[in-house]
Amino acid sequence: MERRFAGKVAIVTGATQGMGQAISVRLASEGALVAVNRKPDVSAEETLAMVKASGGEAFDVAADMRDPDQVKAMIATVAKRGGRLDYVVSNAGINPFMTWDNTPIEEFNSLFETNVRGSWVVCTEGARQMVAEGHGGAIVMTSSISAHVGAPTQVAYCGTKGAISMLAKALGCDLGVHGIRVNAVEPGWVMTNMSAPLTEDPAALKYYNDRVALHRGAQPTELAATIAYLLSPDASYVTAATLLVDGGFIVNAEL
Repeated sequence: MERRFAGKVAIVTGATQGMGQAISVRLASEGALVAVNRKPDVSAEETLAMVKASGGEAFDVAADMRDPDQVKAMIATVAKRGGRLDYVVSNAGINPFMTWDNTPIEEFNSLFETNVRGSWVVCTEGARQMVAEGHGGAIVMTSSISAHVGAPTQVAYCGTKGAISMLAKALGCDLGVHGIRVNAVEPGWVMTNMSAPLTEDPAALKYYNDRVALHRGAQPTELAATIAYLLSPDASYVTAATLLVDGGFIVNAEL
């Protein structure tokens, strides 16, 4: 595999499973030294083993996205251990299924603290580090198709993803002067543990298959390839953009 990221250092949040795990493996396999973020009480051994099997290098860093001080310390640790910081992939997020009238304020706050404020802190702290180092870089934020369409059990979650997409656009406008590109990926149905409850029911599975342009969910490795492209020099003129990777759901919503 082409080593587009040789000599570069990346951090991927929420990297112990699903998309974050696949992104870590992909970037490491292309030569990046990857900091694998995990919650303080979660092991990153599986991801680290997968990175090693791919021929890449990685190390784990603990931080809870709800704690800004932990996130700031994590960025400093990554830059010190890696010797620099080139890429940030803000992927950590939660998605508890709750109707609008069964969303306690505590759960609402947890959603926004994790998905929005956590993304804000890791991206802005990462940007500060890149600006201080003076070599530019790239940031990708994981948003969702939920930034565009509502779901009855994900009302508050949709709000977090709409915020993330707009933050990516706004940060991209401001950070371009420093040679830092910022983009967001907006996946639809991805085959992860998070989406499993939506598709375990045959009727729900048919609903999604009928409305997705490719009539299947995405594999995490496919999204990892998309994010690797956005970080790479191949996307050197792409910034302040959101990439909706499953627009078919919106197009065929009336089926």
